[in-house]
Amino acid sequence: MPKLRVLSFAVSLDGFAAGPNQDLHNPLGVRGPELMEWFFNTRSWRQMHGMEGGDIGIDDSIAEQGFQNIGAWILGRNMFGPVRGPWPDESWRGWWGEEPPYHTQVFVLTHHARASLQMNGGTVFHFVTDGIHVALERARTAAGSRDVRVGGGVSTIRQYLSTGLLDDLHLVIRPVLLGSGEHLWHNLNLSALGYECWKSTAGERATHVYLRKRAA
Repeated sequence: MPKLRVLSFAVSLDGFAAGPNQDLHNPLGVRGPELMEWFFNTRSWRQMHGMEGGDIGIDDSIAEQGFQNIGAWILGRNMFGPVRGPWPDESWRGWWGEEPPYHTQVFVLTHHARASLQMNGGTVFHFVTDGIHVALERARTAAGSRDVRVGGGVSTIRQYLSTGLLDDLHLVIRPVLLGSGEHLWHNLNLSALGYECWKSTAGERATHVYLRKRAA
């Protein structure tokens, strides 16, 4: 059965998954890149950006697994770009250049309509104004027998968590304290929502924690 999954999502020790003051120059917020240092050093990340080298180990292996069997993605609008409010035009085409790393259909949650955007390498961005349930329905149709990955950001993951729609989560716990930003767990009772922690693995630069829905 295909699943709705969060994979390789980095969180600080104090629960923040993005720093404050996100903008064009700080897409992850101030100090947000510290959350991703586990990934930036891997061979997987370097290959995605056309570079050689990189670390081979637990972090790299887990990062690579996060792209396997993914048939579609769901993103919040802030994950697509820094533009807020109505789209002034269609000049913004994402953070990643002309060939984003998704290579599937990507459903972007937004309150403002925009035409679908075809990119190189098979990525197509669709802008969904009808909420998380419609986005999920469309993503599952696109994914077929493969899984749907929720890439973030924090608000989007919290929405799918609070409704119990996520089947499992792989969180990358980084040994940093951000102190402020976007908190992943604020007012969420994961146990009451039916989730359990079933595995953790120590990587080179982070600890990988796995949550899943408890069996009924």
